[in-house]
Order: sequence, then structure tokens, then C-alpha cells
Amino acid sequence: MTVLDVGCGWGGLGLGLHERYGVNVTGISLSEEQLKVANRRAQEAGVTESVQFLYQDYREVEGTFDRIVSVGMFEHVGLPMYGTFFKTMRERLADDGVAVLHTIGRADGPGASDSWTLKYIFPGGYAPALSEIVPHVERAGFYITDVETLRLHYAYTLREWRRRFMEHRDEMEKIYDARFCRMWEFFLASAESSFHHAYHVNFHIQMSPDLEALPLTRDYMYAGA
Repeated sequence: MTVLDVGCGWGGLGLGLHERYGVNVTGISLSEEQLKVANRRAQEAGVTESVQFLYQDYREVEGTFDRIVSVGMFEHVGLPMYGTFFKTMRERLADDGVAVLHTIGRADGPGASDSWTLKYIFPGGYAPALSEIVPHVERAGFYITDVETLRLHYAYTLREWRRRFMEHRDEMEKIYDARFCRMWEFFLASAESSFHHAYHVNFHIQMSPDLEALPLTRDYMYAGA
């Protein structure tokens, strides 16, 4: 199979998919620093013929893929571009293909990003409500085949990130400065609180243009787990 990883990060997902399932992966990102790491990891693993990471906008991708996955990138697409995003995903996905979108989201309906995070951490970032995503999925010609809400998972992840950051804070302050460290600690703590108390969750949305592309029950998701 061929897999498109939209917003491939440091390459871990693409490399893991190839290692576990033998698929060919094309990862795309607009982060030069992350791509350097991802491509180095692919070279070190000796899989560059099967796994490639490219500096490319999702709207510039050509060809079709059996599977599309996107983890942690959709928060940066922007509400006005949701229609374009899902239309492009449909064009890039095979007619019997399957796509999975993972995004931070809001369980209490549409809202707005706080001004501090927009200014200092994620300019243009926005965690959408499910009601803001679904209409664009439908209009793009997808069946929504599964939705899962991960509730406290990310709160615990953020807690662990903050713990590890604080263990190495002195080192980080030498690389950056005290101001950055205060801001980053505040961000991690406030984000963790958002997942505990401010209706933030993670959404997994599975979709396909083909009604018969997937088994009729969810048992296959847990096979071999």
C-alpha cells in the first residue's frame, strides 16, 4: 500500500507504519527542522526507497494513495481552508481508500483560540469543534466510518512533557533563555489544564469514499493489539 502522511512531524509515524506493515510512505511537512530529523531517521533505518519526507504543501501533492493519515496538523489549517483540505484529501485518496484525521478539538462547540497562545506558541492555530469539521467531510464526498474521542489522554501526555521539560530546564535555559522557559512551562501547564477542565479533547475521524472499504464492525481495529 501507499500512504500519505500529511504533516509528518519527526517521521515516527511513517517509519513505524513501514516497519510494521511494509507500506510505502510519503510524508509532507512545512517544517524544515522536522524534515531534517525525519529524513535522517529514514537514512539511518535504510528505508529511503520506501519512506520519503518532503517539504511540500498538502495542496501541491500529486497522485493517489491507498491510505491518508494526518496527526496534529489540522489544528493549523485554519477554518477558511477546511473545505479545500478535505476536497484535496478526497482527490489524493483512492476510490476504495481510507483516511484518518487526528486533531485536538473542542467538546463544547465552536470557540476561539486564546490570545496568548496565538501570539507566542501557535500563530493561526485553532482547535475545532466536531460540528465545524463534519460538514466539510460530508461535502468532500466521504462517508464518516468511525469517530473516537480521546478525553484525558492528552492531559497525561502534556503532564509527562512538562515533567521531562522541568528535569532539563537548566539545560534548556542555556540553549534559549529564562523567558522562553517560563513561557514554555506555562504553556504546558495551561494546556494540560485545558484537557482536564476546558473541554479540550482529541478527535480521531476515519473516513472513506467507499461504503465497503472497511469491515462492518470495529473488531479489526483491535486485532493483534
